[in-house]
Amino acid sequence: MALTVDCPDPSVMADFYAVLLGGEVTRQTADEAHVDAEGRLIIFRAVPDYRPPTWPSPEVPLHSHFEYVVEDPHAAAQQLLPLGAGPARHQDPDDPDLVVMLDPAGHPFCLIRSSAARRT
Repeated sequence: MALTVDCPDPSVMADFYAVLLGGEVTRQTADEAHVDAEGRLIIFRAVPDYRPPTWPSPEVPLHSHFEYVVEDPHAAAQQLLPLGAGPARHQDPDDPDLVVMLDPAGHPFCLIRSSAARRT
């Protein structure tokens, strides 16, 4: 099984997700890049005129998103900033165990504290 993700620059995305997932970039071309993260294959595909999701606004729909369980979501977010991630404008002020981020191509993803993930 593999997940394919549209983006403007496959190499940037592959490098970012290899670090986030503890995986490795196994293939890179101008049009796509592959990351193997412990047997989970993610393929990043270049798309002309790519537009990132505008979540929570429905202008450009959020088709899917990743949720990563981490020990400390705020510390994890800080580690991802130099790799091209950024905080999403929309955050849940009532949930300190959740940080919503955007990857280098603007895809939203969530960092969830491991203890909070076990409660749900």
